[in-house]
Amino acid sequence: HSIKCGKERGDGKDQISLALGDPTAYGNIPPCPVIISAITDALQAPGMAAGYVNAVGTAEARHAIHKYHYPNTNNTKLDDRKADSIIVVTSPDDVIVANGASGALELGLTALLDEDSVLLVPRPGFPLYQVIAESHGARVVHYDLLPNQGWECDLDHIDRIIISEEEENAHDVSTKVVRGIVVNNPSNPTGAVYSEEHLMQIVKLAEKWNVPIIADEIYGDLVFGNNVFHPMANVASNLGYTVPIITASGLGKQYLIPGWRLGWLIFQDSRHGSIQDVKKGAQRLAQVVLGASRLAQVVIPAVLDPCNESDVAAIAQWKENLYTQVEDQAALLCGLLKECQGLEVIHPQGAMYAMVKIHARLFDEDIYDDVSFMKLLLEEENIVVLPGRAFGMGQDEERDTPVFRVVFCAPEDVLRCASERISSFCSRHAM
Repeated sequence: HSIKCGKERGDGKDQISLALGDPTAYGNIPPCPVIISAITDALQAPGMAAGYVNAVGTAEARHAIHKYHYPNTNNTKLDDRKADSIIVVTSPDDVIVANGASGALELGLTALLDEDSVLLVPRPGFPLYQVIAESHGARVVHYDLLPNQGWECDLDHIDRIIISEEEENAHDVSTKVVRGIVVNNPSNPTGAVYSEEHLMQIVKLAEKWNVPIIADEIYGDLVFGNNVFHPMANVASNLGYTVPIITASGLGKQYLIPGWRLGWLIFQDSRHGSIQDVKKGAQRLAQVVLGASRLAQVVIPAVLDPCNESDVAAIAQWKENLYTQVEDQAALLCGLLKECQGLEVIHPQGAMYAMVKIHARLFDEDIYDDVSFMKLLLEEENIVVLPGRAFGMGQDEERDTPVFRVVFCAPEDVLRCASERISSFCSRHAM
């Protein structure tokens, strides 16, 4: 369907998108003032940050990223059950600044995967993992997330997948087939935030199979209520550095500058030095694109390692306002959608997304899955949502409940208008 305004349609219903994961799309949340000041100051300084820099990022940016992720410089208390308290020290040299978290994932996965190797990715999950892996001849195998358990990873399913893959390739003991497990926390598209206990279970499973974890943590501490964000690297260090963690993160979603393309990778190795070659490969790949914009990189130390108390206070206040606003918008949209006939909202714990179940049996014959729901909703109400199929759902129609994803970053009046139209749509098609 082409984009049409209400006048063109003849019903006055302008298009409302609850599909695009861009928190800046409506301009209702202002950017952090410290970011604006940092860029303004850089442009007024001699040289205007205009020249080339190291392909893996400026020294200042990498230092700030490392300090932000390791504020105690790796003096992490190890699990008391580990008698041999080995510390794996990371440094700014383990950081690569990239063109957004997507660019960071491209570097990390390209270095990690070979043709015919296997990457485990979540279902539902961000489709980019599969696109990157398959572009290099690798295979992806989807492991399930459990909607009735807060979208936690199905650890038994991961275990069965690895057993199956290892048995199938038992004839070639020289090659590790399963190269990594991608864990996205907080999650796109589910809005899940994993407990420390669940993350520990994931690390222990990865240790059992000697498989690295790729932690996609682009949403960072954007969490709601009493939920707490636990970085995967911290969990692995507390368990004795038995599993290497490749963390992908960035400023785009947490600081509302996705178009500035500021992301990074951090390589936290295991005590066995398992991923040194992967890190070196990613560093060499960074030479191809010469890293992220030098001008944009001045923002990284400004917000992750501010040098004066006024900036610290301004950033803290801005983040508090942002997180409160996003959480309020999540509560508003989810509360309104919960009242719609035939829909069941799985309330998000963080990020900027929620998944909504479609109970197709409660609708007429025109709605039988997520794609038919999405197409009709666009046709009749000019509302755009993303079907679960966009995130790998719907492959097993007997087992999978149809779902769609909504983004709740729009202003309150837009969310209310969208909800009213969705409610009318559901009522119209209800059995």
